[in-house]
Amino acid sequence: MAEAHAKHHEYHLVDPSPWPVVGSISAFVMAVGAIAWMHAMFAAAPLVFGVGTLGILYTMFGWWRDVIREAEHGGHHTRVVQLHHRYGMILFIASEVMFFVAWFWAYFNVALFPHTPIEYMRTEFIGGAWPPKGIETFDPWHLPLLNTLILLTSGTTVTWAHHALLHNDRQGVKWGLILTVALGATFSCVQAYEYMHATFAFSGNIYGATFFMATGFHGFHVLVGTIFLVVCLARALAGHFTPTQHLGFEFAAWYWHFVDVVWLFLFACIYVWGAGAHAAGH
Repeated sequence: MAEAHAKHHEYHLVDPSPWPVVGSISAFVMAVGAIAWMHAMFAAAPLVFGVGTLGILYTMFGWWRDVIREAEHGGHHTRVVQLHHRYGMILFIASEVMFFVAWFWAYFNVALFPHTPIEYMRTEFIGGAWPPKGIETFDPWHLPLLNTLILLTSGTTVTWAHHALLHNDRQGVKWGLILTVALGATFSCVQAYEYMHATFAFSGNIYGATFFMATGFHGFHVLVGTIFLVVCLARALAGHFTPTQHLGFEFAAWYWHFVDVVWLFLFACIYVWGAGAHAAGH
């Protein structure tokens, strides 16, 4: 009987897991709570939303904990499995790229054609110019440039940590990740400060809507990437990664570089090219 259940392949057939069901139910509860809260349908809507959110966070913690155990103790992450995980991460990042393409498309659709005769209401609302009349844009060579330097520096520190891990330099991994996390948190603080001093709002104009959707979602990705790296730091301190098996760290580094590249496009297209008088003055 033992031979009948012996593993004769390099693939990982996962054990039954409650997380897909728990995560789906939690997402549904959170969505119902969010919709009810936005439309003021009943008083307990914020509580429903909170319960759903906690369920999603619990699912994320439990599911990823199980994956880490499979990698560290179960021996399930063979070379074939690692290759397929890499394919999955590449496809995930590709989907994220297309997500940001949508926001760039919305921005350039208005910025390049502010007075198109087809969208005649557009000319009336934005004055036939970009940036729209009355919008005071950010100086790209002030806080946006500072944040660009911060993110570029964080890209070098996470690369340093990766190379240190490949050479089994545990101290290099630790300090590289600490610096990257600190730089990521600093970026988020600077962006929050910038948002607080914006002279335009999200609602009421197309410039604010496209600006905050593009840069705001990027900021959310920075926050997710920072949490990703914090988990990698905790795992590195626990001795989880080895020079030959460190998919979790590798994926975090890939994700962080993706965030860096998106910001470069945001800085060049929205802050510099779309800055109007600010960019021209420099």
